[in-house]
Amino acid sequence: MSATPSASGAPSPLPIPTVEKLSAADQFRSVVSQPTVAAFCAGGVAGAVSRTVVSPLERLKILYQVQSSGREAYKLSVGKALAKMWREEGWRGFMAGNGTNCIRIVPYSAVQFGSYNFYKRNIFERHPGDSLTPLSRLTCGGLAGITSVTFTYPLDIVRTRLSIQTASFAELGERPRKMPGMWETLVKMYRTEGGFPALYRGIVPTVAGVAPYVGLNFMVYEHVRQYLTLDGEQNPSAVRKLLAGAISGAVAQTCTYPFDVLRRRFQINTMSGMGYQYKGIFDAVRVIVTQEGIRGLYKGIVPNLLKVAPSMASSWLSYEVCRDFLVGLKPEETKLLQ
Repeated sequence: MSATPSASGAPSPLPIPTVEKLSAADQFRSVVSQPTVAAFCAGGVAGAVSRTVVSPLERLKILYQVQSSGREAYKLSVGKALAKMWREEGWRGFMAGNGTNCIRIVPYSAVQFGSYNFYKRNIFERHPGDSLTPLSRLTCGGLAGITSVTFTYPLDIVRTRLSIQTASFAELGERPRKMPGMWETLVKMYRTEGGFPALYRGIVPTVAGVAPYVGLNFMVYEHVRQYLTLDGEQNPSAVRKLLAGAISGAVAQTCTYPFDVLRRRFQINTMSGMGYQYKGIFDAVRVIVTQEGIRGLYKGIVPNLLKVAPSMASSWLSYEVCRDFLVGLKPEETKLLQ
């Protein structure tokens, strides 16, 4: 294409393409469609969905975990324990602590998925789209688990307190007429149990369990998901994603469950009436095994495994659906105009 002569006879310069400025809506879509941001947002949604789906079993698991030797209040089968919870507390009993749990799990899950995506892309991938080895996935997931639990641990310990304060444990006395609030419990712990360190009581066994749990979860899920992706498919179907999530959750939970029991015990170690006075992790393991046997380290695993399939399946599926939706919002950023 030749330049058009100007009135003076000199050729006019060719028109310079201009880039259309993105609107505020397109700028927002451009931000949320970034892989790490999309993973962060989708992780928050996945956490809230998965925890709400299994809230009754999640609470029952905690009640089993904190019941030490000689206490009989919840020495029942899963069905009878759920019936007892419903009879004594109704629907609110099934959802006790779930509000706080969702407030905790949204940032927890968001940070977990977002940091996994960040570490994967910026540390472990040698080039964009590189496939990680199982060990790299395990390590990357472990780092993501440590990051997320460190940011949100005070909300987790408060959730545990709220989950058991209305339960019919004789040691706790008469159940309160009004459920204590999240901030009320947080402030009370801070003022009466040793300040800021009280909000991180049990963090060591938590990190010791969360790192391998999250690492195994990500490693097994991505491996099973890849195995379930048929030839010619880019992604497996929703049903196969659900199956991959259920398998990954069951494997990770079974391998790391004793750490979860230790976490709950330490979170209420100074709670009046429950009688725990563990001096450290090894002392806690010794006391539990001596008084309750090896089974004491697996208290609550039945309702936990019952909740793993729907919890992890709904978590992974809602995460992938939400992430893919957000990534798909990316606008065409360079529209050339003549």
